Amino acid sequence: MEWITVQNCPLCGASSSQLFDQRTFRAYPVENRLCTRCGLVYQSPRLSDQALEAFYAAEYRLAYQGSAGPTRKDLYVQEQRAGVLADFLRRWLPEPAQPNTVLDIGCSSGLLLERLSKDFSLDGVGVEPGEAYREYARQRGLMVVAALHDLNQHRFGLVSMIHVLEHLPDPVAYLQNLRQEHPVESGLLLVEVPNLYAHDSFEIAHLTSFSGRTLTQLLKKAGFSVLALRQHGAPRSKVLPLYLTALARSVAAPDAEVKICPETEVRLKRRLGLLRRRLWERLFPGIAWLPLPEEESRF
Repeated sequence: MEWITVQNCPLCGASSSQLFDQRTFRAYPVENRLCTRCGLVYQSPRLSDQALEAFYAAEYRLAYQGSAGPTRKDLYVQEQRAGVLADFLRRWLPEPAQPNTVLDIGCSSGLLLERLSKDFSLDGVGVEPGEAYREYARQRGLMVVAALHDLNQHRFGLVSMIHVLEHLPDPVAYLQNLRQEHPVESGLLLVEVPNLYAHDSFEIAHLTSFSGRTLTQLLKKAGFSVLALRQHGAPRSKVLPLYLTALARSVAAPDAEVKICPETEVRLKRRLGLLRRRLWERLFPGIAWLPLPEEESRF
């Protein structure tokens, strides 16, 4: 596999960083660095773009869950997560901006796409590079393509990217390109990522680890303003803030130069967050981690 060093921070572009964490994740070396300017944590060195493409095509699902196709446990988590995200949208979706169509990037088995299409009467399209998952979604009657450039439709009322941003080599550029190539009619973007201050985070496939502030800053730089941001553990925990879910709206005329407000005390916040997690796990195991239909596994 080919590895590359990330020369510049994916958020602010600074070239100065410090070692933040170093470990082995399922036989892969994983090193994360802390940007000394803005406080973003990102993986470097990381797999090259070509190596990442090969990894997702042949190894990703096998390395993470031992199966190329959907497992019972995976489908259960996705179904529960879809319900949580639908409730989040019902609470925060602006009334004048009710979308007619949804594009779910990284739609996996299609359960979220199916839920959003049903609950909000949306015409849905999914993007899923994994062949087995894409075929599973298609068998459920969903329209799912392998890549964005395969789409004939170019405008959508809502774009969802659930546990996708952390996998992208350049999330700012990706979102900016999305705005240009597939403009969102109502400007709405739904994203969810692991929370650096509670989730294990540091995996071979996670190229960026977000806090609430760095996620907000990244969306702003890409031309979006955050309407709602939630820290939570659903559907895996009742008390651990494992995830960050945000609803954002495209800005009509984004600033050419966005001032980044740095995240501070990142090491301390990470340490305290994981300490709190261990305490909850020890004192209240029944609600710290909710049961799965098969053996316990932490997503």
